[in-house]
Amino acid sequence: MNPMFKRVYFFLAISLVLSGPTAAWAERLSVNVEVANIRTGPDTKETVIWQVEKYHPLNVTQRQGAWCLFEDFEGDRGWISCSLLDDTRTIIVTKEKCNVRTEPDTKADVRFTVDRGVPFKVLGEQGRWIHIVHADGDDGWIHKSLVW
Repeated sequence: MNPMFKRVYFFLAISLVLSGPTAAWAERLSVNVEVANIRTGPDTKETVIWQVEKYHPLNVTQRQGAWCLFEDFEGDRGWISCSLLDDTRTIIVTKEKCNVRTEPDTKADVRFTVDRGVPFKVLGEQGRWIHIVHADGDDGWIHKSLVW
């Protein structure tokens, strides 16, 4: 290989390593406990900046020991203990006042209405619809365009 190309490849490889992980390399995980603390840093001594509920999906971008740095559906970042996460498939509602229906159809009865930011476990899919269940047991169908 030409020495010039070797230098270019070396520079690109170093740049990727130094730039750190990004959301493009994120691992999608979800909260597996009823309520989890989100902290400013990777330690229980760090400040709790907010809390999330069970099934909240997160894109983990970095691991540091037993801690995971993540980005959520709003682009907010924080640290969470990796032990509070697993690979359960989940979604979170991104629109205000969404209908969760009894069947995967806009003509089906509305089972309940949900606000932005509410997470659910995914039970299955049918076309553009997702069968979901909340941590409290409420289930139904929601359209894919309404979630992250």
